[in-house]
Amino acid sequence: MAEKKLLFDIHESPDLGKGLLLSIQHVFAMFGATILVPLLLGMSVSTALLASGIGTLIYMVSTKFSVPVYLGSSFAYISAMGFAKEQMGGDISAAQTGIILVGLVYVLVALLVGKVGTAWIDRLLPPVVIGPMIIVIGLGLANTAVTSAGFVKDGDWRNMLVAGVSFMIAVLVQTKGKGFMKVIPFLIAIAGGYIVAALIGLVDFTPVKEAAWFALPTISLPFATGIESFGQYKFYFGPEALAILPIAIVTIAEHIGDHMVLGEITGRNFLKEPGLNRTLIGDGVATAFSAFIGGPANTTYGENTGVIGMTRIASVSVIRHAAFIAIGLSFCAKFTALISTIPTAVLGGMSILLYGVIASNGLKVLIKSKVNFGASRNLVIASAMLVLGLGGAVLQIGSSLVISGTALAAIVGVLLNLILPKESTE
Repeated sequence: MAEKKLLFDIHESPDLGKGLLLSIQHVFAMFGATILVPLLLGMSVSTALLASGIGTLIYMVSTKFSVPVYLGSSFAYISAMGFAKEQMGGDISAAQTGIILVGLVYVLVALLVGKVGTAWIDRLLPPVVIGPMIIVIGLGLANTAVTSAGFVKDGDWRNMLVAGVSFMIAVLVQTKGKGFMKVIPFLIAIAGGYIVAALIGLVDFTPVKEAAWFALPTISLPFATGIESFGQYKFYFGPEALAILPIAIVTIAEHIGDHMVLGEITGRNFLKEPGLNRTLIGDGVATAFSAFIGGPANTTYGENTGVIGMTRIASVSVIRHAAFIAIGLSFCAKFTALISTIPTAVLGGMSILLYGVIASNGLKVLIKSKVNFGASRNLVIASAMLVLGLGGAVLQIGSSLVISGTALAAIVGVLLNLILPKESTE
């Protein structure tokens, strides 16, 4: 059974008004990372929104509309994609090809799971590896959240004020709110933070005034289209692209961890029904599609898990409508311009809470699985992963292959788990 009674279960649908607000909240909860990733990589925000919405629908079709998961831009690939672009002189060909290959890796793993089951994955990725991996993913984003919020040396007091207001509104609505208000804390917090930011001069509305109402998303394809707003890249299978593949270990672990935690929240085992093979195929095809149109890698969102865990709204229809909203908004240039005016401090305030929830979910996996840290091997595995992942470790192999913190932590965790002998105390 679920730990807390859900307000809306998987196949339950809120009425139209509430459902729309809940869907908008899911979209906004994903905005922080969904738009920040393309901004950091110099990609189009509208393309990221389009890929996010279509990717979510691809995932839902694959999982028979039975898992309340929203897909968005993955932080795990930022460093690798940025490195690939840098090595290619700004050309996105290696980065996009690498992410398409990552999607294919997902599909291959899914097919293998469908053939031989999940025992080998349980062996490679037990809770003692998945738990620290989720913690690393969450806390690895902590610096991004804190920096966005402005809590840095010589930071602007206005940014700190806005981030603090956004954070406190979310916390107060979540803990003290009554009725339906308690269900949409992030939407209320973002609106409140945005108003405060506008009042103290942190919002520039010029981009909104200059933008058209509707425009095609600025996407890129591996062939010429003749459409002026569309870019072009070429498939490239060199080392810069192949260096991205090891990070698939991280995101597959994240995928499994997110579905485990979501299962705890909803009282279901999504790895058995609809099955890990279906969830992986949905995630992989969505990721490959996003890269194909010039977007960032997709991922099953920890933020999505955090929102469902805090609001107890697990309705698949809410997520589906959120996907349609994201697709529609990707064509609204006025709206994407408006989103671009949301100060990073507002998103930073939200991120402090949401990224903390992701990390806490890693602890939850360890506690729920009763991982014994009295056993030296478990202590060694978790310790090595946390230090390497959070310390920003980098391993360079040759002149072009670089495995950095998060990916390196996952690889080391898997290897240590296979190499170290089990103890009688386990």
